[in-house]
Amino acid sequence: RCTESEAAQMLNDKEIIALLPGSREQEVEKMLSLMLWVRDFFKNYQFVIAGAPSLSKEFYQKFVDDDVHFVSNKTYDLLRCSKAALVTSGTATLETALLNVPEIVCYRTSTISYEIGKRVVKNIKFISLVNLIMDREIVKELIQKELNTENLVTELQKILEGQKRDEML
Repeated sequence: RCTESEAAQMLNDKEIIALLPGSREQEVEKMLSLMLWVRDFFKNYQFVIAGAPSLSKEFYQKFVDDDVHFVSNKTYDLLRCSKAALVTSGTATLETALLNVPEIVCYRTSTISYEIGKRVVKNIKFISLVNLIMDREIVKELIQKELNTENLVTELQKILEGQKRDEML
């Protein structure tokens, strides 16, 4: 878990919801915009963006304010201090799970890319490494149209407190 010095670096006393929006500029732009939809529903938490090493700190500034913070090159420290995470599908989903942080896997691409992908990749039930490895749903995957404010709020509430959180952990 989170050490006192790590916690002190996380800016305030509110519990943390980590945002891991990917590593490519276009992907991060789209995913952070979607992930930040929920912040008005979770005023008692702070949101902290894990910056990708490939992108500059300046790139993230348009997303940062009093309730949304940014860390760079400290993703594991951030996750250890987090109550939950919103994670773009990829390796980060497995890393988040291995650090024992409840998460929601978020993914949206262009409609045409998604439709092509569905036709090329058949018989795969999941997109997150966590669920693929376990061959069952451990973490909620919100993909394409399912990735909306209502679903994000509902699923995030489930993993912040209660039975779903306990089951996931």
